[in-house]
Amino acid sequence: MVKFTILLKRKPSLTQERFVDYHRNVHAALFMSVPVAKETVRRYVQQHALPVDLPGMPPAKYDGITELWFDDVEAIGRLFSDAEYLRVVRPDEASFLDLERCDFVVSEEHGVLPPSI
Repeated sequence: MVKFTILLKRKPSLTQERFVDYHRNVHAALFMSVPVAKETVRRYVQQHALPVDLPGMPPAKYDGITELWFDDVEAIGRLFSDAEYLRVVRPDEASFLDLERCDFVVSEEHGVLPPSI
């Protein structure tokens, strides 16, 4: 299983509260309405930054995280190059995300805790 992690930066015009609401309640449904998402995405998780200051740590750089799991890297390419995804979802991403300041990582997960049996 391959994980695609997107580190999200909201548009500066949106509050964190509005960003979270839109991401959860509008964008997620729109994303999952595209057939290629249903075909390729095995798991979809959203995480949103909490307003906390941690001792010794710099302020958070991102407003949230989206994690998508796929069978393989090719499935990621299928999703993000699909014509309907590009027509429907990509413009919506640009409506609430600062796409130039978002980052991503393609990775494989290796559990550390709890230990494997």
